[in-house]
Amino acid sequence: MTTTGIRLHAPAPGWSIAADVVVVGSGVAGLTAALRCEAAGLRTVVVTKARLDDGSTRWAQGGIAAALGEGDTPEQHLDDTLVAGAGLCDEGAVRLLVTEGPDAVRRLIETGARFDESSEGALELTREGGHHRRRIAHAGGDATGAEISRALVEAVRARGMRTVENALVLDLLTDAEGRTAGVTLHVMGEGRHDGVGAVHAPAVVLATGGMGQVFSATTNPSVSTGDGVALALRAGAEVSDLEFVQFHPTVLFLGPDAEGQQPLVSEAVRGEGAHLIDADGVRFMVGQHELAELAPRDIVAKGILRRMQEQDAEHMYLDGRHFGAEMWEHRFPTILAACRAHGIDPVTSPIPVAPAAHYASGGVRTDSHGRTTVPGLYACGEVACTGVHGANRLASNSLLEGLVYAERIAADIAADGLHARVPQPVPHPENPEHLLQTPQARFAIQRIMTGGAGVLRSAGSLAKAADQLQRLHTDAREALAENGRTAEAGVDTWEATNLLCVARALVAAALLREETRGCHWREDRPERDDTAWRRHIVVTLNPDRTLAVHTTDTTDFPPTLPTQAPQEQ
Repeated sequence: MTTTGIRLHAPAPGWSIAADVVVVGSGVAGLTAALRCEAAGLRTVVVTKARLDDGSTRWAQGGIAAALGEGDTPEQHLDDTLVAGAGLCDEGAVRLLVTEGPDAVRRLIETGARFDESSEGALELTREGGHHRRRIAHAGGDATGAEISRALVEAVRARGMRTVENALVLDLLTDAEGRTAGVTLHVMGEGRHDGVGAVHAPAVVLATGGMGQVFSATTNPSVSTGDGVALALRAGAEVSDLEFVQFHPTVLFLGPDAEGQQPLVSEAVRGEGAHLIDADGVRFMVGQHELAELAPRDIVAKGILRRMQEQDAEHMYLDGRHFGAEMWEHRFPTILAACRAHGIDPVTSPIPVAPAAHYASGGVRTDSHGRTTVPGLYACGEVACTGVHGANRLASNSLLEGLVYAERIAADIAADGLHARVPQPVPHPENPEHLLQTPQARFAIQRIMTGGAGVLRSAGSLAKAADQLQRLHTDAREALAENGRTAEAGVDTWEATNLLCVARALVAAALLREETRGCHWREDRPERDDTAWRRHIVVTLNPDRTLAVHTTDTTDFPPTLPTQAPQEQ
């Protein structure tokens, strides 16, 4: 394993913690991995960028998908997932998800998560886009993520697990052989630890969430700046399928200039019977797909955008007026409150909606045990590319993937004996190359990505975006040559630098994939091309900071590590 030698410019660590495992992230994937590792007797430290309960999981509204209902089967769940993934799912990975998923949800309930139940005491299940059966378990009506986060955070605190909050992970530490030796991190604000430090551990689990902040409008919280993918690239890991960014079709439209995190209007609203309409009240999705408003998300997003283009409109509408006040208040209290906070009452008026960046189907490439191409480095949740989602994630499969693969990671770490190794990190470089972006670059990156690599893409728009991103990269290099430094090290500059790293990788993959597939929509290549493109695009970072981009030979991923057996099928 050859590392890139690239690290963010930062002070040398001033403090350290020793552990068997460090889990970076506190969503469903991170906390599940941490709880399972701790239960296996491993010294586990959880590092999270904000508070323990501030990750993306708590924003999840719809629910968690699993074959838990009468008449439903894992095989049916698998079929729906494969259809949504548009030919690029790893069927073995999906089979693991759908077969292990129901028991993983039951264990989550045993941990303390309380899902909505019918009057008979059975789980209350709903439908979402792409599902042919009711298999979405939900909590608090539309507050599923918040309930799952609550249960897992309480379990972590009850066990007295060591946590480091308000900490931005910086880089992977490795030993002389390129094996994982821990992470460096910066704690924001005073506390038990402050400033740059390190957690020394032979196993690192990345569960850092997504990269939605690379676009101007997103459902992701402000902390979703692609830190895990950027760290993995600098460490020499492979990332895959980054071009497949899912834009959620129904995000509350707050105006053409709205930026940052936007309120989500869950797919479950359509699952319960709300209709998409234009300004004239026409249900434009009828006839476009057999499931109409409940078609897979890429199809619904495209349908909305096409209608917007046809009518020169800035948004469409989601009509749930027929639900009545009682259903809105009981089933969708969170969405109701968000709409009313912005002056819209869905009980009496249709909700203005438009697509916005929502979920990264790709990420750090892993095998069926969450192992990446760097020994000792694992990834799960949205930061990972397990092969489950393919070209487009099936609604509510994300929370399930976080659960299932986090448990598999913990089992692998416990069985592998990694914790018996005492890591010896390579010393922190004294004079790293300072290529930090200014805080203002964040907004430039978002505008570039929204304009050139958003829902609608073409060779021209992507090439322009690549050139503009390269200019930001070149400007930093020139500033280094002229002034001996670029921007000052700090949270804003580290985040902007991470965003530029993942943006460049995403655009490179999207430019290479000359077809339309799943949530990757090329206007200049409108057809799906299975002969040339039913394969994955893999990106790595070279030591000179250029990107290496290649395709896999088939739809199957090769093993992540040379000594591995083939993935389970």
